[in-house]
Amino acid sequence: MSGCCGPVTTNTTAVEPEPGRQASRPGDLPVVVVGAGPVGLAAAAHLAERGLDFLVLEAGDRAGASIARWGHVRVFSPWTYDIDAAARRLLEASGWQAPDPEWLPTGAELVEEYLAPLAALFGERVRFGAKVSAISRLGHDRVRTAGREQAPFVVRLAGGGELHARAVVDASGTYDTPNVLGASGLPAYGEAEAGDLIDHALPDVLGADRDRYEGRHVLVVGAGHSAATTLLALAQLDDTPVTWAIRAAGATRAYGGGDADALPARGALGTRLHALVTAGRIRLVTGFFTHAVERDGERVRVVSRDPSGAEQSVTADRVVAATGFRPDHAIAAELRLDLDPILGSTRALAPLIDPNHHSCGTVPPHGADELAHPEPGYYAIGVKSYGRAPTFLLATGYEQARSVVAALAGDWEAAREVRLDLPETGVCSSGLAEAQEQRVGLATGISGGLLSTPLPVASTTGGGCCG
Repeated sequence: MSGCCGPVTTNTTAVEPEPGRQASRPGDLPVVVVGAGPVGLAAAAHLAERGLDFLVLEAGDRAGASIARWGHVRVFSPWTYDIDAAARRLLEASGWQAPDPEWLPTGAELVEEYLAPLAALFGERVRFGAKVSAISRLGHDRVRTAGREQAPFVVRLAGGGELHARAVVDASGTYDTPNVLGASGLPAYGEAEAGDLIDHALPDVLGADRDRYEGRHVLVVGAGHSAATTLLALAQLDDTPVTWAIRAAGATRAYGGGDADALPARGALGTRLHALVTAGRIRLVTGFFTHAVERDGERVRVVSRDPSGAEQSVTADRVVAATGFRPDHAIAAELRLDLDPILGSTRALAPLIDPNHHSCGTVPPHGADELAHPEPGYYAIGVKSYGRAPTFLLATGYEQARSVVAALAGDWEAAREVRLDLPETGVCSSGLAEAQEQRVGLATGISGGLLSTPLPVASTTGGGCCG
């Protein structure tokens, strides 16, 4: 079958081809990209432009399957930041018309208007329902060194069979591996037993999931933008008490920069949340360190125990654990990874993205060099590359994809010429939120051009701070 980029030469059947041929000619094998989200498909677009054979393996049933799960949420970043440059060139060559660059798309719009058409260009080079369970080197476990760099990668599929690759670009994201509710990074006592009463970030409160929340007391745990988005939606439901629990002694950081935020929609989110807490619509509980979850029939008591041993608790009907996400490197356990012990990113990238020192707009340019592991030819890119740092921007992921593909093509000059155009450069005007409000036809009656709460906004990745 032919896609946008010439005939597909890869054998996409999930069986092991003749081993001798692969071991002697790994350069003939495709680059395997794990994940058909925005950054994975951006990598595919750059591979296509450089004439490199590739295969994209997506665990879900569509492009952007994880994004589709929060399709009701509007992202912070306008379309101008949401479309990769190489992907745009390929799409426009096929007759595709780009959306309004200043519009803030929903997750569903990202999938339908961008990711689905992009994946369609690649034809059989994108395989759905292909979950990767493990990656290794042909004939080499993690210990064996001799001949390692010449051996192709083995990519094993959860449904059976395996594929061989010259390189692997892991853009599988973190949405399927949320952080636990427990404040110490460990599951709270009883958390698993009460799992059916605990939801993770960004439920569709005003849509498909409304019946689970309306008229019930809901506890939201977490201080990020996913928590804020959910809180704003819950506040619109009648007869629905809302409690917000955070570890900090105050919510100033969670409220963000307000009108001074370089992404106006993000600033509006914090300002609106602050107003609801001040008005008493949302009850804020500070110094809350989740320690235990005690089920009582169809209700749940969430117990906090702070570092001094002092306890407090909240009893609710449902809990939303908006506590962020973490990477799962288990599929690469037989590869030689150099992971930062704190963030779980590469060791070289960690100081550039440390959330203790950087916001998403102050992350320095980085590319293939900072993303490289001791295992040549393996790269994790996108939100997974950031480990536990919630400072990821989609535009950063696109630049990662461009740099990594340039390195795989042997163009190290291009790989190392990394540039980032982030919102704090002044591209995002302070009038963007007001313009968006007018286009959507919403009015809040609150000064500052706030987006109305029926228009929740969150990160492009669904779990970072700054999409």
